[in-house]
Amino acid sequence: MKIHISKDALNWFKNEMLVEEGDHVRFYVRYGGSSPLHDSFSLGVNKDEPMEAGSIVEFDNRSFFVEEGDLWYFDGHDLYVEYDQELEEPLYEYKK
Repeated sequence: MKIHISKDALNWFKNEMLVEEGDHVRFYVRYGGSSPLHDSFSLGVNKDEPMEAGSIVEFDNRSFFVEEGDLWYFDGHDLYVEYDQELEEPLYEYKK
């Protein structure tokens, strides 16, 4: 499982979540909502330090990761984080 972040999405994390150089952003599974991959589960995001990263990538001196225990959610898909211009928020896509 790999994580891909577009430049526009990266700028959103910098401006809206105040993700600075050296910070870590965690994508995690949360109960509630739905996604194209699972009913009753959705993707959450917060600033956090990795404990046991299952996938991690660095963009512009900022790390984005998923913990090992949350990899099941992606079901073999990569995570693509884009930016939705109309909604002015990140858009999450899952691709094999």
